[in-house]
Amino acid sequence: MDAKQTVKALSALAHEVRLSVFKMLVQAGPEGLTPSFIAEELGIAAPPLSFHIKELTHASLISARPDGRKIYYSANFIAMNELIGYLTENCCSGETCELVPSGKNSLSLSNLTKKDTMREQPYNVLFLCTGNSARSILAEVQLNALAQGKFKAFSAGSHPNGTVNPFAIEFLNANGFSTEGLRSKSWDEFSSPDAPVMDYVITVCDQAAGEQCPYWPGHPMSAHWGVDDPAAVKGSDEEKRLAFRKTAAVMRKRIELFNSLPTPSLDRLSLKAKMDEIGKVM
Repeated sequence: MDAKQTVKALSALAHEVRLSVFKMLVQAGPEGLTPSFIAEELGIAAPPLSFHIKELTHASLISARPDGRKIYYSANFIAMNELIGYLTENCCSGETCELVPSGKNSLSLSNLTKKDTMREQPYNVLFLCTGNSARSILAEVQLNALAQGKFKAFSAGSHPNGTVNPFAIEFLNANGFSTEGLRSKSWDEFSSPDAPVMDYVITVCDQAAGEQCPYWPGHPMSAHWGVDDPAAVKGSDEEKRLAFRKTAAVMRKRIELFNSLPTPSLDRLSLKAKMDEIGKVM
């Protein structure tokens, strides 16, 4: 990014509404948001919002993506990184940069970077399926057991069955996992203002992935890890147990890969790409 482009980008961001829109889109990630959603969240009418979106688009800070009758706007992360790179290029000749004079309140650029990339654990992860009785339950319990404090997993369903599948409980107990407190619940519980703020929302069934999800506070990163529903298997109890073992094994492979990611050091686009790749592992 050159000086002319930098001035154009900074000018576009030099407005409270446009800055708010851009921050929302950065938080939303590559999936983006619709203008109607942005307007509702910011409490702004459509005509002025359209003007601000146009200014951000002309500055190459955001881009549009049609999806059926809807249009989704997303942040241009390449342009954002180029802007940051231009502003910090050759900062202090490569030396540690003191943002304020040394003393009680001093803060170096290196410390600021570390603060931005290293956050307090755990990251909250919400697994979603339709009934919240089998696949999402298996994912929740396994991640909590394997994460060693890096993640805290939850699960919910778009149309919860109200009970956890007994074969899921049997499998988890037989393999030494705790099933205390498990219940089938609606995803609406996690869209309320007092709910835990999610960092990741992962759908594990195709039906839930295709449904209109609630608004998640914090704009968590989303991914789809679709896997066959063991609860749908017909046959003997042993055939059903085998289906649950297979589903749990696939989910465990994905969870182990997810748990091994160097999450704090990855930018959002890279992390999203790796999460999507994990969803293809069988």
